[in-house]
Amino acid sequence: MASQTSIKKENKIVSPYVQLEHGDLVMFDDQPIYKTQKHQSHIYKVKDLPDEAKPREKMIQSGSASLSLVELLAIVLGTGTKKEDVLSIASRLIQEYGTSILSDSKRSVSDISHQLDIPETKVCQIVAVGEIGKRLFSKNINGLATIRTPEDVYEYTKDMHSLPKEQLRGLYLDTHHRVIHDEVLSIGTINASMVHPREVFKPAIEYSAAAVVLVHNHPSGISTPSLSDISITEQIVQAGKVLGISVLDHVVVTRGGFASVPASY
Repeated sequence: MASQTSIKKENKIVSPYVQLEHGDLVMFDDQPIYKTQKHQSHIYKVKDLPDEAKPREKMIQSGSASLSLVELLAIVLGTGTKKEDVLSIASRLIQEYGTSILSDSKRSVSDISHQLDIPETKVCQIVAVGEIGKRLFSKNINGLATIRTPEDVYEYTKDMHSLPKEQLRGLYLDTHHRVIHDEVLSIGTINASMVHPREVFKPAIEYSAAAVVLVHNHPSGISTPSLSDISITEQIVQAGKVLGISVLDHVVVTRGGFASVPASY
């Protein structure tokens, strides 16, 4: 009986980096390796790890930079499923799909859920984090994007070039033309009933913006401003002059190009 007990203790995981195999210590790489059952008979689960090696506790103690991509993704997912532990899910996603799982915004949530065999709620969490990362990555070293030209607007709004519906966004700038707030003002065809000047300038007042740049997409792929685009822009420009908030430009963007709406800015 004593020898059997000794064998059980010998085979358990000593730490996420060291394991006893056939009486020998086996050292792992810098980060623990989490694999699904089809790759390895034992699945490392959060409950198997010592407290200091669990992703959340590790982040609290040592900061986010100390975590691997798998561990960071596990924190985002929060929990696993009945079939799979959260670390196994995170490891499988990174091993099989790489970082593209965090950067591909063209696939629908339901398609990703079906392909990866994980719940839609967890796909939403992953996609949301990827979108946050893309938006922050587009900022400059000071954390604020600078908008001075229509080309700058086009580059800043890459995420809306191929949207299936029209979306109107307001880019709110400080006196140095840095974006201090970015807000979707309406979704749908841009017309007088959808967009009112008060909706455009309410965020400008709230965030003490010095100027506003409007931008909306044309799903048709044609960047030429419509008569409605021109009419609405003129109304908003005039309202801005009354309020003392400049409307610097209104840019129409598509996948293939852009154009400024002609108005008396």
